Amino acid sequence: MKTLKNHTLIYDNECPMCNIYSKGFIKCGMLDEKGREAFTDLSFKNKDLIDFNRAKNEIALVDHEKNTVIYGLESLLLIIGNSFPKLEKIARIQPLHWFFKKLYSFVSYNRKQIIPSVKDQHEEACVPDFNLKYRLAYFAFVVIFSGYILSIFSSKIGLGLTPNFWREFAICCGQIVCQTLVLKTYLKDKIWNYLGNMMTVSLIGTILLIPALFLNINANASVIYFGTVVFIMLLEHLRRCRILKLNLLPTISWIVFRITVLAILIWMNI
Repeated sequence: MKTLKNHTLIYDNECPMCNIYSKGFIKCGMLDEKGREAFTDLSFKNKDLIDFNRAKNEIALVDHEKNTVIYGLESLLLIIGNSFPKLEKIARIQPLHWFFKKLYSFVSYNRKQIIPSVKDQHEEACVPDFNLKYRLAYFAFVVIFSGYILSIFSSKIGLGLTPNFWREFAICCGQIVCQTLVLKTYLKDKIWNYLGNMMTVSLIGTILLIPALFLNINANASVIYFGTVVFIMLLEHLRRCRILKLNLLPTISWIVFRITVLAILIWMNI
């Protein structure tokens, strides 16, 4: 690998994704040993150079020779392109570049909802700004993906349910609406943060259900598998509520909604 020298990547050390790929750049030799610096432990020189607020949203790459900074996707393309010029050229072709830029923002603005940290509450934490467009895009992605997987899995659990994407889609949307109505007064400005974490819990549960789609298991085993996944989701919901410093109310309303929906589905046999 060709090392990009005299550059420092300012990464979010409380974000496992950022930690992994920035460390990977160093291990692969794409950055030198001192080629990254934690956002919460900035040197005075780098702190003066970077746009502190922008660096929370887009990872910053400092060029020490020119005393300049680039951000976000462009910083990653510079590092990758230094070792793989052809890959960078391909990534800069429109509309690929547009797609990768949107994908980067989609992940960056939702990364604290995907993987939260107990240290995100600190003032110096590298927490991105709230972006309504990308938060709603995250909700839409989870709802569509979960609705599709659940509609396939529903016929395997032996409750008389038939595959129905729109039913599962409506349930996922209904939970967002229900939790918002029940918790808006209690959560106040934390409502979007909580909803983002709740959607990640749904995404985790959906991903865990995928292996069952390829296993030849009977209805009883499918029910046990589904129950195990729901239990894991419950534990993760509780964990994330603790990180957000919330009491049991969000988890209780989350459980009540799911039990109510399941009872209605069984009763109506839809």
